[in-house]
Amino acid sequence: MTTLTEHRPARGAAVLALFLAAVAAAALIGVLGVQRTSETYQALEQPSWAPPSWLFGPVWTVLYVAIAISGWLVWRRVGWSGELVPYGVQLVLNAIWTPLFFGAGRQGLALLDIVLLWLAIGWTVLTFRHIRLVAAALLVPYWAWTTFAAALNASIWLLNR
Repeated sequence: MTTLTEHRPARGAAVLALFLAAVAAAALIGVLGVQRTSETYQALEQPSWAPPSWLFGPVWTVLYVAIAISGWLVWRRVGWSGELVPYGVQLVLNAIWTPLFFGAGRQGLALLDIVLLWLAIGWTVLTFRHIRLVAAALLVPYWAWTTFAAALNASIWLLNR
């Protein structure tokens, strides 16, 4: 199958950079917009299975790179089309979780957001698998981590009400 960037590799690299920037922006909304997330996380009552706060940075770094590459691979096949809508939706939901959970201290509202995020990731995976299977597969660890994060969010919310 011919891709949109087969004859224009410079454009493909620029769009990959754009996907990486979009994912970085989603991550930075939480990192820069909310101060002291590690301290806030440690101050919350947590379930015994909660991971240490230092683990989230490395995990999310790997996941964000995979998310960006996944979107880029689909773009290479279909361009800027409706198939990227679920990708954009999940990215926005991802971006607002940290400000809800940490910035506003609204763990219940953050739980609603992460459930919607989980559904949006599923929508994205189902959409992407028809376009490029590897793009869908790159999102599966993100979906799994979000499943775990949703359970953690629910537990923290219930323990700290």
